[in-house]
Amino acid sequence: MLDKINSSEDVKKLDIIQKRELADEIRQYILKIVSENGGHLASNLGVVELTIALHSVFNMPEDKIVWDVGHQTYTHKIITGRREELKTLRQLDGIAGFPKTKESKTDCFNTGHSSTSISAALGMARARDIKGADNSVLAVIGDGALTGGMALEALNDAGWSKTNLTVILNDNEMSISKNIGGISMLLSKLRTKRTYTKSNVSIKKIINKVPVVGKYIVKIIQRIKRSIKQLIIPKMFFEDIGFRYLGPVDGHNIEELERMLKISKQLEGPVLIHVLTKKGKGYKIAEENPDKFHATGPFDIETGKAKKEKSKDYSKVFGDKLIKLAKKNKNIVAITASMKDGTGLRDFANEFPNRFFDIGIAEQHALGLAAGMAKEGVIPVVPIYSSFYQRAYDQVIHDIAIQNLPVVMCVDRAGIVGADGETHQGTLDMSFFRLVPNLVIMAPKDFKELEDMLEFAVGLGKPVVIRYPRGGEDRIKFEKHEKIELGQAEVIKDGKDISIIAIGKTVARAMNVAEELKEKNIDAEVINARFLKELDKKTIKKSINKTKYVITIEDGTIINGLATAIKELIVDEKLQDVYIQTYAYPDEFIKHGTVQELEEIYKLDEKSIINKINFEYLKNRVEEKENE
Repeated sequence: MLDKINSSEDVKKLDIIQKRELADEIRQYILKIVSENGGHLASNLGVVELTIALHSVFNMPEDKIVWDVGHQTYTHKIITGRREELKTLRQLDGIAGFPKTKESKTDCFNTGHSSTSISAALGMARARDIKGADNSVLAVIGDGALTGGMALEALNDAGWSKTNLTVILNDNEMSISKNIGGISMLLSKLRTKRTYTKSNVSIKKIINKVPVVGKYIVKIIQRIKRSIKQLIIPKMFFEDIGFRYLGPVDGHNIEELERMLKISKQLEGPVLIHVLTKKGKGYKIAEENPDKFHATGPFDIETGKAKKEKSKDYSKVFGDKLIKLAKKNKNIVAITASMKDGTGLRDFANEFPNRFFDIGIAEQHALGLAAGMAKEGVIPVVPIYSSFYQRAYDQVIHDIAIQNLPVVMCVDRAGIVGADGETHQGTLDMSFFRLVPNLVIMAPKDFKELEDMLEFAVGLGKPVVIRYPRGGEDRIKFEKHEKIELGQAEVIKDGKDISIIAIGKTVARAMNVAEELKEKNIDAEVINARFLKELDKKTIKKSINKTKYVITIEDGTIINGLATAIKELIVDEKLQDVYIQTYAYPDEFIKHGTVQELEEIYKLDEKSIINKINFEYLKNRVEEKENE
């Protein structure tokens, strides 16, 4: 079946038996590709039938489907002519793991973070109305994403709007980890009631035709029906805010899904279809371990075991150290935005259940909550991925920094993360955090320094940002670890010809470059900046005055990071005759690929750095010094 599917039109031609066969084949195809390339498995296996039903009922690209987060669109990509391209999933210059408008017109909106789909879809629906068009607009959103404030804001607006819009609630009781909170409790109650609350459109039309009293009868029936629903299903949240609620419906029954989708097309105003699916559907190992197979590297299909064993990483080091600190200090608490496992907090949650708070996908709330705790003498530690910290920027400024509250903000996945691409690369955090007064910004060169920085941060009494990368340490081992002191850099290697200033994971790169230069008779001084803010101007100024040749290396954007800080120092201190070269990511969004591939493309690898060094200038400088 799969070889015959190149568009939505091909799906529409199939009967229900053939569509079920197609679903089975798609599952096997996705499983094979993800086992080889890595990717988001459980979420994609869970929406195969839903996606087939959507393409059977609606006409893309005229009809618009906005996929929340977008990591569940592999079936959609297969159906829309990208079956063969899926073999290049998440590879450099290959197909993306998320919707990309540049890939296909059927990808109507780029997504990558949660809780955005309803807002975007409502915007498209209102634009449609302004233009006088009549196409359908849908948002497919997971139950976990409903905990995001933006989704609730959009539901509030959409319910009031009376705009024709369909929201499909893909309810699998999971986001990345098990869902928690009031929204999850509400959906649990709805799940237990296999009562359909849809209006019977045909009956309504017939009664409306009854002379004089028809419309009044319909209104009476609707009032009675609503009263019954309020008795049967408590807290009908969605209908109370203006949506027509349909469901719950079995998300793996294509026939039922199609029927419900067709009903939604006939209804006026905003509609919400509650679809029940199972993450990892069809692959027993993923069904039993949906969190493990939310996002995975290459694995063996038979056993489910990773082809490459996971080694110790920064998230694990962070989590272990936080437990040690929490045992000594009862005021330390940990907050996660539904990322307990990803940020290394699983063991902390088990050790200190009363001091661990998983607040769902709600980064803004996480930082506001932390601010309230800090104001009352608690020390909140909040690990969030770099690209997700963007979502809580106002809280960092307004709730934490202005009040100078001692919240420890740990920025996991800082720098390039690789295969997830533009929406997940953590290249902007140093730039936007550096703008905020009162923040202390640090980045460790290795595991030991992360532990030292975390211990320093919980005792500082100020708002602190600690950023660290995905994965493990560089192969270089640092023997020297000076005590962390506020605004104090670390001179790792003395030198007289060139100053290499780096921060975080790039300090190891700086040391490797220095070793290469040594073979070329160039004596490089290596400085681990450690603090982006407060920058150690004294140590760095002394080095620059000595060498007059500066190289900066960082794994963030070129704008407003380490390079900018050093240039400002040179100008502010009126340092003369300084030659400077900066290595960072350019002012653009970075595509997907492996970290190594991207570093080579953007010239941040050791070979590229060495090749760009002005050896002629260095030679002249050495000669000048000797003559002096």
